[in-house]
Amino acid sequence: MNKVYLAAPFFSEPQNQRIQAVKKALQQNKTIDSENIFLPQEHQFEEEFGSRAWQQYVFASDMRQVHRADLLVAIIDYKLEGGENESDSGTIFEIGAAFENKTPIVIVQFDPQKKLNLMIAQSLTAYFDASGDGLKELATYNFDVLKSKPAHREVF
Repeated sequence: MNKVYLAAPFFSEPQNQRIQAVKKALQQNKTIDSENIFLPQEHQFEEEFGSRAWQQYVFASDMRQVHRADLLVAIIDYKLEGGENESDSGTIFEIGAAFENKTPIVIVQFDPQKKLNLMIAQSLTAYFDASGDGLKELATYNFDVLKSKPAHREVF
């Protein structure tokens, strides 16, 4: 059973709805340990938000969990509702940390019009288009085998 670090922005209700949809698909997957899906927003430090102590704790905790995970699943839609859907910089950092740790990277994208950054496209192990059947595929994908499932997206 694979442990997952679920990287995604969680600063708005639509972002949290996307996280819950992906988490639900992962929990349905028989190759995922549904009790070991780490969501950073569920493990916040009780210090003052933004304080030096808070920053140090959150960074250390998240990096520790990225390195403990068997795979990193990243939702790369940030400001989907605003029309300028750039990826969240924290999520991108976590993808880079996972890549350097040789942790498989799974990308989930809800915006079918958004081009995929070439650095992300070249680092991923599997890609799921959540605007179509991607969440159903995510729920049944065999993460024990990890066959390459590349993105068939235009990159920039």
